[in-house]
Amino acid sequence: MKKLTLITIFLFIPIAFIASAADVKNADLAGSWYSASGPALERELKGYLDAASPEKIEGRIFAIISPHAGYQFSGPVAAYAFKSVQEMKVKTVIVIGFSHRRGFDGISVYDKGSFRTPLGEIPVDTKLAASLEGQSARISFYPAAFGEENSVEMMVPFVQLIFKGASIVPIAFGTQSYSDAVILADALASVLKERDDCLIIASTDMSHYKPYEKANEIDAHTIALLNSMKAKDLYGEAQLGICELCGIMPVTATLLAAEKLGFNDIKVLKYANSGDTFGDKSRVVGYLAAAVYKSSAQPSAVSAEKKENKKEEPPMLLNEAQKKRLLQVARESITSFVRDGKRKSFTEADPVLNEPMGAFVTLHEKGELRGCIGNMASSGPLCKTVADMAVEAATGDPRFTTLSPGEIDKIDIEISVLSPLKRVASHEEIKIPGHGVLVRRGFSSGVYLPQVATETGWSKEEFMTSLCAHKAGLPANAWKDPATEIYVFSAEVFGEKEMGRR
Repeated sequence: MKKLTLITIFLFIPIAFIASAADVKNADLAGSWYSASGPALERELKGYLDAASPEKIEGRIFAIISPHAGYQFSGPVAAYAFKSVQEMKVKTVIVIGFSHRRGFDGISVYDKGSFRTPLGEIPVDTKLAASLEGQSARISFYPAAFGEENSVEMMVPFVQLIFKGASIVPIAFGTQSYSDAVILADALASVLKERDDCLIIASTDMSHYKPYEKANEIDAHTIALLNSMKAKDLYGEAQLGICELCGIMPVTATLLAAEKLGFNDIKVLKYANSGDTFGDKSRVVGYLAAAVYKSSAQPSAVSAEKKENKKEEPPMLLNEAQKKRLLQVARESITSFVRDGKRKSFTEADPVLNEPMGAFVTLHEKGELRGCIGNMASSGPLCKTVADMAVEAATGDPRFTTLSPGEIDKIDIEISVLSPLKRVASHEEIKIPGHGVLVRRGFSSGVYLPQVATETGWSKEEFMTSLCAHKAGLPANAWKDPATEIYVFSAEVFGEKEMGRR
């Protein structure tokens, strides 16, 4: 029998096998951003999922938002997003990222073959990919967009673990063009309107390489804007650098598509930064897990819930005229002290403005925090407390430089007038959102205003854990210890933005 050469053997390999092997996109980041060992990677991801405790979503989830840093940094947060959808029946996962490393004009959709990670291969839904490409000339296949692209690749192992047998459609944006976000949103709405077996993942991190406290401030503002579901406003602030979503295009396109298909609710499931997950708080990156969904509540039930919640709201502390006067007092106090070095005194006839009440004054410049100082309880008149705290916010907040005369007209003033502190017997009496909370043990104490929970979307556990660990310098679970004193209060918050500067 004639001896076969290697060349002869090669000629007998089926052509279909050669083509399919060429269409496999191998993982680029295994061994660096995450483990190259399949069993080790699976154990790590399962560990994150086991530790995650996302709030249950009552409704149909359309998309999740997940971070894309190395798993040791972002995995504990990403797990909240993926765990929230693990019971869904999903056939195709659309992963929307962007190109960190290779700029190009348009939107790239990976439209063939499969992706291979240490957990095995996952096929591309070529039919759905082709349908998206057919929606616009701006959508095509640019393979280089996916080389070493963590915004896409870091989603894939989680998808493989959660959705056995599912396929994927990887997408990457080449530029930050709002029109491209609209184009992809239109395409997604068109191809998904008759399907209920698909899930979108919008891949993004939050603030980048800021000190821990500054990162929390920037990201809290971004979360508040994200909660409004106003995609264009979110995109605009990202372009101005006010919010720092690196994946602003995936998030914008996802929110626009969700709106078109009637998914108008969003829930933040977890926020943390690398200072929380990895330990170094000098330069951190922010991470967010969220779900975009359509509530399953009937309109009557929703109305009843709103009515019930309305009954529980605290009575108004101030009328509109009193609020406007306090904003005027705050601005005049800042102007007098910053320009002339003099503290202005005020005499008020209104008895409410002379009552002893605590207050915080917060300053923003171009949407970013510029100072915040307050007094939880005051023995003096409210108007004097506001005047004093306004000056301190402008000149005494150690996180910021003293306000300059040229900045006075650039700032917006917000005032939080506080109800009296009420000590509660245990954390069970705390309402989040709703209450502001002060914790105290020994000489250590810390306080969060009520709006912190609203802006971050934190659960009670996240709110109280952050308050103890990051504001009071206590153990993270000190709020569960009977030895820790807990006080609650409400706040009436108003500002120049909604009421006018004068």
